[in-house]
Amino acid sequence: MTVDDTGSGADADGRVDPQDADSGGDPLALRLEQLILGAERRYTPFQAARSAGVSLELATRFWRAMGFADIGQAKALTEADVLALRRLAGLVEAGLLSEAMAVQVARSTGQTTARLAEWQIDSFLEGLTEPPEPGMTRTEVTYPIVELLLPELEEFLVYVWRRQLAASAGRVVQAADDEEMVDRRLAVAFADLVGFTRLTRRMEEEELGELVEAFETTSADLVAARGGRLIKTLGDEVLYAADDAGTAADIALRLVETLGNDETMPELRVGMAFGTVTTRMGDVFGTTVNLASRLTSIAPRDAVLVDSAFAEELIRTGEAPASEAEAAEAAAAAEKEGEEPPVYRFALQPMWQRPVRGLGVVEPWLLTRRPDGGAGPS
Repeated sequence: MTVDDTGSGADADGRVDPQDADSGGDPLALRLEQLILGAERRYTPFQAARSAGVSLELATRFWRAMGFADIGQAKALTEADVLALRRLAGLVEAGLLSEAMAVQVARSTGQTTARLAEWQIDSFLEGLTEPPEPGMTRTEVTYPIVELLLPELEEFLVYVWRRQLAASAGRVVQAADDEEMVDRRLAVAFADLVGFTRLTRRMEEEELGELVEAFETTSADLVAARGGRLIKTLGDEVLYAADDAGTAADIALRLVETLGNDETMPELRVGMAFGTVTTRMGDVFGTTVNLASRLTSIAPRDAVLVDSAFAEELIRTGEAPASEAEAAEAAAAAEKEGEEPPVYRFALQPMWQRPVRGLGVVEPWLLTRRPDGGAGPS
């Protein structure tokens, strides 16, 4: 959104974004843009910033944070862009957000919606816009479809966002104190497809894309259904978190069981750790996350490894016995007293201690499901 010395719509490398040109672009593409934005191009970046009552420097920071390229002095901005700048700046002026936080809001919203928009255009709309007649362009077919879908998709997006906001706000309210809102004790897990790099060399692109989509869909559904939170997907790997170790353990084993029964899927390995996690912009950071990633890299195929803190948490909450000997003793004591024996959902088997790069020596535990513990409702 910055102004360059040449007065052109090119960035520092001389590239021009497709939306930079004032005129001469594809008329149908411009019509499609105007339909989606709900306004026509009227402002240069300088004019938009002035109209919004903000400095060009701050407007540029917001624009870049949302994920958009610099557009020089091109008249490519709309009344909606001015309104967005005015709203963000108004939150800062009212003291509701600091300037840095307003930029983070712009960045987090831009990053999240960018992926959503790419998926909808590349996958959803592409499947609906095959030209029905020879000679028709994709844009000619897309325009009426977008016109019909746009209000429905917009309302659904707002609905899902409100639902997610309510769930997140509920977790914050349940936090013990302000510090726990940022640095929380969570169970963090990585699930990784084995041999994915080799698959990329053997499979056709379309086939590979279908496999990745199936993996991400299955993982996302399982994580959500069992009460976890999907943090992000990385093609052959998913990262999720849960508030308690038992939930994370159940999800991990269900992933292995579900994908293991799918002959089209490669083998899976999962690494999990429990401890303090820093959350920021929907992502998670810290030693606990790094440890979960390292455990994933050394986990056996179709197996789940957890760190000692994760194992201790399962033992503390009664989800797993410290050993099979302890489980037998507890069952015998309960039988002697005429009581029901404790039912453990999981079993833990200590593995050899080993050095892990950057984290020292760790003691991984192999996590399995106990036959008498049951898998619970599916």
